[in-house]
Amino acid sequence: MIDVTVTDEMADDARARSNVVRLAAAQALSGANSAVIFATGSIVGATLAPDILLATVPLSMFVVGLATGTLPTGAISRAYGRRVAFMIGTGCGVLTGLLAAFAILRGSFVLFCCATFLGGLYGAVSQSYRFAAADGASAAYRPKAVSWVMAGGVFAGVLGPQLVQWTMDIWPPYLFACSFVAQAMVAVVAMAVLSGVDAPKPAPSDLHGGRPLSMIARQPRFIAAALCGVIAYPMMNLVMTSAPLAMKMCGLSVSDSNFGIQWHIVAMYGPSFFTGSLIARFGAPKIVALGLILEAVAAGVGLSGITALHFWATLIVLGIGWNFGFVGASALVLETHRPQERNKVQAFNDFLVFGTMALGSFASGQLLANYGWSAVNIVVFPPVLLGLAVLTLASFAKRRRRLQPIDEFPEPSI
Repeated sequence: MIDVTVTDEMADDARARSNVVRLAAAQALSGANSAVIFATGSIVGATLAPDILLATVPLSMFVVGLATGTLPTGAISRAYGRRVAFMIGTGCGVLTGLLAAFAILRGSFVLFCCATFLGGLYGAVSQSYRFAAADGASAAYRPKAVSWVMAGGVFAGVLGPQLVQWTMDIWPPYLFACSFVAQAMVAVVAMAVLSGVDAPKPAPSDLHGGRPLSMIARQPRFIAAALCGVIAYPMMNLVMTSAPLAMKMCGLSVSDSNFGIQWHIVAMYGPSFFTGSLIARFGAPKIVALGLILEAVAAGVGLSGITALHFWATLIVLGIGWNFGFVGASALVLETHRPQERNKVQAFNDFLVFGTMALGSFASGQLLANYGWSAVNIVVFPPVLLGLAVLTLASFAKRRRRLQPIDEFPEPSI
């Protein structure tokens, strides 16, 4: 029996590895979507918006799209399989680029906001790639699967800003119009890559059963995982979305901004080549805590000066902190549900993360315009302290449960 179980796990991991390759490639391609939007969104917004205070609204609409798309992504994946959700997402990615280019040509702020909203829907689907990589994998391989898919974002960090750099001036006087046309073409390539993912429609037995979501969400582990994700991602987003416009306000060039965003995205995803191994060795809570601390360090660097080097250092450290915090929090989520519960739990977790981001994004433009770059960085510290406190309490609760004779529920097998 033990030999059969080991053989089954090896077969499942082999299938998961095959999916990881495609999902990592798709992560790289879909990451170019968000990279182009974040590199250009506030600058285009400042050009098209009727008021400078609305400059970051296109980025906020991207985050609203992220939040809006999470629960439907989970529902579609649960009913029809993840691959159907992937195709719908990449379709939204194609529309994003085409509509954004058209909006720039027409000088329409509203259409540009609609385009970035569609980009957020695409981003919501791409966020599920990390969880899809863990489907069917053994407990030991899951953190590595999540980590390796996230590592695909390294190439997005190169591809997205370079697309902007190579194409932004091709169609004068319509700055960035060709950048979004190129982004649409990249989404078409992502669609082709994802069509080969082995993600069959869920069995009828997986569509029903499992515990109520309210019961799962009350677990200390889930509370800690969701809260740390809510802090790690929105705080990173707050600083990242403000940085390009803040650099422009400080007299720095668009090239300086593109360079900062490029290395920020590389820093976001580069550690993923070894984050999974760090989680396996030291445990997810310690890696999450390290990530939150690094985000606070990044905010401290941002407060120390406004030269290009200060902005670049802030964005790089911020990216590394986000990786440890978010990948670690995602690994914690995988510990909180059973196989038949995975789609609803993962979608609910992402809804909490991106819903919070959406609320914070609308405030980022106002915060930067009214109070400056320093205020943006100061806001990071209180949530980080809260996350560290809750993470400590959850770890203490888990140690207490180990002393009890019966576990909360058996180790999930995804």
